[in-house]
Amino acid sequence: MQLWAISDVHVGYDANRRALQELEPHPDDWLAVVGDVGETEAHLKTVLDAVVPRFARILWAPGNHELWTSRGEGPVGEAKYARLVDVCRERGVSTPEDSYPVWPDSPADTPIVVAPLFLLYDYSFAPDEIGPDGAVAWASQSGIVCADETYLDPAPYPSRAAWCAARCALTEQRLAALAPGTRTVLLNHFPLRREHAVLPRIPRFAVWCGTRRTADWHTRFRAVAVVSGHLHIRSTRHLDGVRFEEVSLGYPSQWDVTRGAGSYLRQILPAP
Repeated sequence: MQLWAISDVHVGYDANRRALQELEPHPDDWLAVVGDVGETEAHLKTVLDAVVPRFARILWAPGNHELWTSRGEGPVGEAKYARLVDVCRERGVSTPEDSYPVWPDSPADTPIVVAPLFLLYDYSFAPDEIGPDGAVAWASQSGIVCADETYLDPAPYPSRAAWCAARCALTEQRLAALAPGTRTVLLNHFPLRREHAVLPRIPRFAVWCGTRRTADWHTRFRAVAVVSGHLHIRSTRHLDGVRFEEVSLGYPSQWDVTRGAGSYLRQILPAP
């Protein structure tokens, strides 16, 4: 039995959608889908309908693209997120709003919970001398403005940073309530640490990549692994004895379509 992970499958692209629909079955394994499946409810349904029959359990954490909407095109902000949670639950998929499942192959005396998270970002990955308030203007000086500024409505919160603060407070409370000795696998679309948001071609995009609030969560919540996406730069890092996996598939130009999506699944448990 294995836990696999992938993110940023972006099934609005035909090549990505076909690759996901051609995955080999893993009937005994779990799969974590860590955000940016696409931009619409239909995209999420496409992904889940492809992977649910192929795996024993699916876990989903949202990215920013799932939350995009245009005014007049359905629910926005928290209401859209709630609708996507409903889509997942209709298919038996675990979400950040559900109880964290315990990994069945955990050691008898040390349970490992697999925790999908929804935390967003608050622009605090900007340099200290810029600060969150100046982050967007600073990034735009290099020609970088994330489409979230147009399409990710934080309603009913006054800002994406305020929504992030609320999500972090809620999630922190849940993780802190885990029984002593419980280990975790943390699944979050955005990196938990600022130094992991490294984008050599567009470095200032880092301001849309996470929050400093989560910098110590990997140790505080006794993680055996932290899984993220968003950067479209696959990597494995180790810090404080914890493995950090960036598991993006990415746009068709960012992966070898001849290899199929299955070769981009990252094994999380047991540790490879």
